Amino acid sequence: MFENKLKRNIPLDYLFIFSSNLNFTHGIWMIFLAAKGFTLFQLGIMESVFHITSFLMEVPTGIVADIWGRKISRLWGRIFFFLSLGIMFFASSFWIQLFGFILTALGYNLESGAGEALIYDSLVLGGEKDRFMKVKGVQEFLFQLSFIFSFLAGGYLAVTSYGTVFGITGVTVIISLIVALFFREARVSKNEPGEESERGGDAQTRGGAKGFLFLAGRSIKEQVLGSMKVLKERPRIGLLILFSEIIFVFYTTEFFYLQNFWKGEGLNEWGIGIIYAIQCGVSGITGLLAPKIEKKIGEKGILMAGPVFLALGMWGIALTPYSAAFFVASGILEGILVVAISDYVNKLIPSEYRATILSLQSMCFSMGMIFLFPLFGFISDTVSMKVSFLATAVLATLGGGIFIFRIFLKNPGSGNASESKGKV
Repeated sequence: MFENKLKRNIPLDYLFIFSSNLNFTHGIWMIFLAAKGFTLFQLGIMESVFHITSFLMEVPTGIVADIWGRKISRLWGRIFFFLSLGIMFFASSFWIQLFGFILTALGYNLESGAGEALIYDSLVLGGEKDRFMKVKGVQEFLFQLSFIFSFLAGGYLAVTSYGTVFGITGVTVIISLIVALFFREARVSKNEPGEESERGGDAQTRGGAKGFLFLAGRSIKEQVLGSMKVLKERPRIGLLILFSEIIFVFYTTEFFYLQNFWKGEGLNEWGIGIIYAIQCGVSGITGLLAPKIEKKIGEKGILMAGPVFLALGMWGIALTPYSAAFFVASGILEGILVVAISDYVNKLIPSEYRATILSLQSMCFSMGMIFLFPLFGFISDTVSMKVSFLATAVLATLGGGIFIFRIFLKNPGSGNASESKGKV
């Protein structure tokens, strides 16, 4: 009976992913804030504050999810995001906007590791762990499908009314919050896999407030030390996390700044939304096909293709007049990597530390964004956006070369995350 209830988490998660990512502001928020008078460098600072918050709070929120529940974590994530949406629309002060970006970051933090941990452990407890890559592929497809709707509708509506864009997004946040109420907690016990963990209730049932604080502090300490031990014993987890997040840092930076670049080239929000929608369609399709692609080219092929395609795409955007085409093509790699890397990493993580370590993955992403995003904005304001794209291409090429050397030349026998638990 318990396993059957957990199986409902999968279709519920599909609905949650689609509704929670119907964010119609995603493709236009930089244009919106620039129209309110903020400079590109100020926008870079705002995004950096977002990622500084993420960097500092990823592990604490992952611990919250592991100890007190992944469902609770997701619910609070939606609440924080709703509050931040209102601040972005109404606030004209730079400092209030910074506070809104902090709330946005907390919203994403509370969701980042909790959602994936909830679904992976639901499959583990249901005896269907091998389905994860397929489920992840469907998740990625729905994620990109929701973005297609968001970019098309958001771009179209933004031409006439930003208020409508923010209002509809608020409604979708409430819908996703309602969906999250129906999730069933699923955590594998540390000692007895296959049974629901009792860890989350321990600190809430002993000794009043003082006992609660003591047990909470002890649980957090054990969680951190246990997670660090896992990463030390299985260094390949860290390497895969670093690899994927560096690639996504470059793609995300270009994604946001291309909004303003194309606006300066004469495209309106509707045209920009169409380009983003096509890229999401490509990424969604390759996400669905990722399990089949992985079977054909293997883990080594995917890890080799990542940095090569990243560098080619960055140079294409920097040096050719076909930036839209190269950006759309990036969706091929993005869809495959999101699905494949997630599967490789999850296979190496013990369940009781899953949300915590997956939060470390988001933490690495935030660290990269703290550096690259404001640097891009500063160069764009002081020199030009073209020079910023060129600098990004140089960094992507250097980073990709280092990774290929580390994985395949320095240690040519490596290339299978699912079998490697020791030396990388």
